[in-house]
Amino acid sequence: MHPNMTLLRRLYDSLNRRDSNVMAACYHPAATFHDIAFDLKGKEQIHAMWRMICSGDVLATFNVVHADDHHGVVKLVDEYTFTDTGRRVRNPIESRFRFRDGLIVEHRDHCNARAWAAAALGGVGGFLAGRLRFLRARRGRSMLQAFIQSKA
Repeated sequence: MHPNMTLLRRLYDSLNRRDSNVMAACYHPAATFHDIAFDLKGKEQIHAMWRMICSGDVLATFNVVHADDHHGVVKLVDEYTFTDTGRRVRNPIESRFRFRDGLIVEHRDHCNARAWAAAALGGVGGFLAGRLRFLRARRGRSMLQAFIQSKA
């Protein structure tokens, strides 16, 4: 098995154990993370996001589709309760990775933003957030900042 395949399995196995410290150790210091709500730069920001996510009831079913020296792809389904609304979310995701020095240097998650927003937020807020990334990004930044301040 390629070492980067092992790295990706460690990342998602650690998510299921809610071990954000092991997850953070999978990232290069200069790593970036991008999804429908977050644009994070550096291992510290990414670790804070994983700490927040691991504080909930997340469970990921995943399959490492490909991993080589440079790139990786994982297909997964995250299931969790969205804390702001208490709504149950099932979110299919395709994660794409780039590696450097045996660590993740770029992590990009792709999902259906409209389906996610409808499940997580519902109503008019979900309709708008599903179509307007800046609303999702603002909510993501706000949630992460509040989480970080609550742990300080």
